[in-house]
Amino acid sequence: MGKIFDPVFMINSVPEILRALPITLLLAVSSMAVGLIIGVVVALIRYFRVRGLAQIAKVYVSFIRGTPALVQIMLVYFGIPLTLRAVNAYWGTELNINGVPREFFAVVALSLNAGAYMSETVRGALQSVDIGQIEAAYSISMTVSQAMRRIVIPQAFAAAIPALANTLVSLIKETSLVFTISIVDLMAQARIVGSRGYRFFEIYVVISLIYWAISTVISRGLSFAEKAARKHERSF
Repeated sequence: MGKIFDPVFMINSVPEILRALPITLLLAVSSMAVGLIIGVVVALIRYFRVRGLAQIAKVYVSFIRGTPALVQIMLVYFGIPLTLRAVNAYWGTELNINGVPREFFAVVALSLNAGAYMSETVRGALQSVDIGQIEAAYSISMTVSQAMRRIVIPQAFAAAIPALANTLVSLIKETSLVFTISIVDLMAQARIVGSRGYRFFEIYVVISLIYWAISTVISRGLSFAEKAARKHERSF
């Protein structure tokens, strides 16, 4: 009878699993960057109640928050090719999706997912700024753009950092779903390594520790960023 638990196998598997770390970080950081842009745009649309667009933005946020990330990945992965096929049929174009890497679909899906959550974070941060400060800015002839840039956004950014950090950590973990569209990220690499020796428990212990370590480093780093962003605030 073989070993019930093999710590040597665990230790030896770590370097091989970490080979997939760059793709996991690339997907997470890219999705965070694109998602933040989406989130800010959606938040501003809802904050200023832009007619027509505000309702669309609300439906988008509701849909993303009400459906699993795995379903969203599948919708993007199968939906974009179908959409291009329909465009080709209607317009007579020859758009080809076959050469697009799978990572593109993953980033699109994860960005849309993160954008919805970050839009709520940013909107809440904008609303947390005292309306009296905004009115004071208008009273000294500041434009809306100047008030947003000089008063609202700096304070809102500092308030939003903790929640944005949580979103990035969540994105790191949600990249584990992309193995379903044949992307070899940390999770997929762990499954490959585990299948060789049928030591899946050991592998899942290793991969959980890796995700934990990454999340801890990111949380600590963004905690320092939050402190730096709040330097301008007076302490009483």
